[in-house]
This record gives sequence, C-alpha cells and structure tokens, in this order.
Amino acid sequence: MKKAVTFLLLISSFSIYAQDTVKVSLQELRQKPLDQNLQLILAQKEIELTEAELLKTRAMHLPNITASYTMMNTNSPLNTFGTKLNQSRIGMNDFNPILLNNPKNIFDFGPKIEVQQPIINMDMVYQKKAGTVKTEVLKIKKERAAEYLRFELDKAYYMLQFAYKVLQTLEIAQNTTLANKKVIDNYYINGMVQKSDVLYLDVRLNEVKAQIQVAQTNIQNASDYLFALINEEGSGKTLKPSNELSYQTSIIAADQQLNTKRKDLQAYRKSFEAYNWMEKSAKSKLLPRLNAFGSFEMHDNKFYEFNGNGYLIGLQISWNLFDGLKSISDQKAHKADYNRAKADLDKYTQQSELELNKAYRQLQDAIAKINLTESAWSLSKEAYRIRKNRYDQGLEKSADLLTAETLMAQKELEYHQAVFEYNTATAYYKFLNN
Repeated sequence: MKKAVTFLLLISSFSIYAQDTVKVSLQELRQKPLDQNLQLILAQKEIELTEAELLKTRAMHLPNITASYTMMNTNSPLNTFGTKLNQSRIGMNDFNPILLNNPKNIFDFGPKIEVQQPIINMDMVYQKKAGTVKTEVLKIKKERAAEYLRFELDKAYYMLQFAYKVLQTLEIAQNTTLANKKVIDNYYINGMVQKSDVLYLDVRLNEVKAQIQVAQTNIQNASDYLFALINEEGSGKTLKPSNELSYQTSIIAADQQLNTKRKDLQAYRKSFEAYNWMEKSAKSKLLPRLNAFGSFEMHDNKFYEFNGNGYLIGLQISWNLFDGLKSISDQKAHKADYNRAKADLDKYTQQSELELNKAYRQLQDAIAKINLTESAWSLSKEAYRIRKNRYDQGLEKSADLLTAETLMAQKELEYHQAVFEYNTATAYYKFLNN
C-alpha cells in the first residue's frame, strides 16, 4: 500500500513537470495589455451599448423623412371631389349637383414624401448631455477596473512565487528527512534504535510528500489564474517566476489620506451631472417646442401617371400646458436619484477610508509578522543544528530530531507566508491609495 501511494505521488508530480514551464517576470506581466481580459471586454461592451443609445439623440438635429405610396378607391362625395381636385381633373361637369351627390367610384394612386425637422426641443438637448455624461462615467469605471486587474495580477504573481517557495522548502525538508531516514535505517539494522523510530520517519516522509503534491497543485492553480487574467491560452503550460519571493521594504507614510482623485470616486461625482441634466430635461418638457414640417405628393387615377402634384411646408410651435403632473413627477424622481447618489458617495467614501486604514494596519501587522517569523525560523534552525549534532553523538532520540526538523520546516514556511502577505498587503494599499 505504501509503495502504491508513493507511485501515485510520483506520477502526479511527473504530470505537472511534464508541462511546458514558461519563465516570466512581474515586469513582463505588467507590460502586457489587459484589453483582452473578459471583465474589461464586458465593460467595453457596456460603453458601446451606451454610445449606441446616445446616437438616438441625433434625432433632435436630423430630419425624419418618410416615403409612401397610397392606393385608394372611393365613392364618397367629399373624397371623390377632393381626389379629382388632387388629380387636376376637375371640369365644369363635376359641379353638377347630381354628380356631386352621387359620384361614381374613383381610383387614386399617390406617392408622397414627408419631412419633419426638429428645431428647438430642449428636453432632448438635456437628455443628450445626460447620455454623454453616462458614457464618460462608464469609461472612468473601466479605468478603475483595469487598475484593480493590475492589482490582481501582482497578487497572483506573488501567489505563484509563494507556491514555488513552498515547494522548494518542502523538497529541502524531504531531502533532509531522507538523509535522516538513511541514518536511522542503518541504526535499526545494527539494533541501535527501535522500529518505532523508523516508522516515525516514514510517517514524516509521507506527510512531506503529500504537502509537495498540494504545493504543485497550488503552482498550477496560480499559473492558470495568471493566464486567465491576461486571457491567454495556458493549456499545457506552467508559469514560473523569474525571481523568487523576497522581502523588500516599502516606505509608506502613516498619515496618508484617501485620494479624492481616485477613479471610482471620480465616477461617483461625475454621475451627479447626469442626474442634473435629467432633471432639467424633465423640466423642459413643459417648454414650447418648435418644429418644421413639409410634404410633396402626386396623384392620378392611373398608377403609372402622376398629373397632379402639390407641396405643403410649415412651422409648428407646440406647448404642453399640462401633462397630468408627469413632468413634475419625473423632476422629483431625478432629484431623489441625485440625493441618493450623494448619500451613496458619502457612504462609499467613508467605507474607502476605513478600508485604507485597515489595509495600512494589515501592512504593519505583516511587517511585524515577518520579523517574528524570521526570528523564529533562525532559532529553529539553530535548535535543529544542536539536536542534529547531539543525535550524531548518540545524545538525542530520533523523535526529538524529527520534531526539531519538522519545526524548522514549519517556521520557514511561516516566514515565506508572512513575506507573501506583506507583498500582497503593500500592493493592495497602493491600489486603495491610487
């Protein structure tokens, strides 16, 4: 059973290392464009949708032109006389009262072109301004989303570094355990130690192998996530950082204030303009409108001839004096949206300040943790060295040596974990304050 488990672990390890390993630095990843990231693609599609809706407002400047072809048959006295008049076929006989009161049915074929030209419609003007602001807000939000993806990219790279560092530490621990096991096996053959000492080493060795398997899986997971962020095909590939996980201090002032020019805060404030324009649009619905109109039509009793024609042009001033209080209701609704957006901004700003302060404290905790774990790792290495020397002299039990070796590997992993948390906390703090 023990051989079967070891075989499966070796097969799994081989399948991971059989993939193509691609070395990459954090700087190289940062230089990659993120336009193909699915989240940014969705944000761009939302912008394009808003821009398409904004095109509808061109109707307040451009004419509306329609063409029609009407075919009609009637024996209505009024319509018959008017149709003949449009066809330019009125004669003296058509004024005969008998024919006027009892006309024969008549056919009419008439193409017509109508033009409507908006001139002054202030509600549409303000709607266009609101739509333009909405598009600008979405563009700012997309920029903030790109900044967050940059942070995620840094964080994923640090995770990849940490995963490789864990694997390296565990492989060193495995080699140390194997070396100790070789010595204890010789001692056991010579009757110098008990069977339990050999079993303890076997248990430790299997434990390290299981941890190595998890570390290899974490490497592949971090690599896949990086490929997903830059939206590149990562099948059969594993990324490897060109530089190892390391602790590099960053000078960050303790009294930094929330950056009011942050993209997400800019988007909030920019949206206020849209609400103001929409409120003005609702008010303008009660203002007079000026529009021009015109038409040209032809008529004949034969579908292929057009002997009669005429045109009509004019200006229209319309004024909606009362719309059932709908415009007033719209004004109040837009005003309420504006006030709600201001309250949302106040709440979001407060939350952002709290998050910034929390991130700074986490950063300080990470620094303290690095110092403590580094000291603990150094002490555990010294303790293992002493126990190893004493064990070689026959003054320590194998169980004590195993405990010291396990503690040393644990403290090393804790130190690397602290470095990873510090790098991530630094990147997050800079993102919040950007």
